[in-house]
Amino acid sequence: MKPRSSFDKALIEIQEDIFQLANLVEQAIFNAVQSLIKLDPAGAAQVIMCDEEIDELYAKIESKCIKLIATQQPMARDLRIVVTGIKILLSLERIGDHAVDIAQATMCIRESELNRKCSEYLTKMSRIVQQMIKDGLGAYRERDAQKAQEMCTLDDEVDHIFTKIFQLLIDNILADPKSIVQSSYLLYVSRYLERIADHATDIGEAVIYLITGERKKLN
Repeated sequence: MKPRSSFDKALIEIQEDIFQLANLVEQAIFNAVQSLIKLDPAGAAQVIMCDEEIDELYAKIESKCIKLIATQQPMARDLRIVVTGIKILLSLERIGDHAVDIAQATMCIRESELNRKCSEYLTKMSRIVQQMIKDGLGAYRERDAQKAQEMCTLDDEVDHIFTKIFQLLIDNILADPKSIVQSSYLLYVSRYLERIADHATDIGEAVIYLITGERKKLN
């Protein structure tokens, strides 16, 4: 196989692996938040167990990227493509870790039901951050800088909901001091989702860098 075709084949494999990792991470977020809303500790435990699959795939892709750099010594745009893949890979791994954080918080809540309004907000946040991951990976697949740029609008929505949740939970604690434990864990969860949104915008920033060579902040 010619060196160039070998390099291109390796890049395609890495990209497809990254899409597979993104699917696992999106599912982990969905399952983690659903486990919280349903107060399902068994479901939360499953999210934690499945993180091992995410970590293993992350390590596999990282190894492929390092091997590609070491053996092919890519230059200029080719190197930027590989580096972008590594940046996206790292963001996805961190997002997976936050799904575990949400699952662990769920397992610490002892009440039989959650604050209804907060549950609605968290469900909405979860949907938005999953869409952000889809948009970031879609921009990566399509090499679409504009699509990546537009992710900042969804990030603003997440920040707005986070502020609402924060005020809601503070009000709950002041009205009912006994709610402080549940409210604290729900605040942690909202913060984890907000951080997931930030990591999703990191993916968008990596895509913009890949296409334009510019380092642009989206959050």
